[in-house]
Amino acid sequence: MAESNNILSWTLISECPIPSDAKDLLVEGEVAIAAYKTFRDSAIFTNKRLIVRDSQGITGKKVEIYSLPYSSINMWSTENAGKLFDMNAEVELWTRAGHIKVNLNKDVDIRKFDKLIASVLLK
Repeated sequence: MAESNNILSWTLISECPIPSDAKDLLVEGEVAIAAYKTFRDSAIFTNKRLIVRDSQGITGKKVEIYSLPYSSINMWSTENAGKLFDMNAEVELWTRAGHIKVNLNKDVDIRKFDKLIASVLLK
């Protein structure tokens, strides 16, 4: 498949508890399913979308929130070299908005993550 420019790239470090303030971002009928720690904040998977919160600036008080509805994802791929050889894994999402790359740290179980994406997209 031809390479395209990534419009976004995120790195998920490890699975974490769902942040207590996540409910403030959810709409009626939306439920948080899983969360992952990013460098400065978190990525939250719900039953409807992926929410990535990105704290910015020196104090981290300014927060940019990305919301990716699952309905906009056309295709995804996962890549890793196996548990013993790979220090990280990559997930690529092709969406209506463009190409998104998600890097997974070695502490993120790629198969569990792949199953999470499949379960929310193929429901």
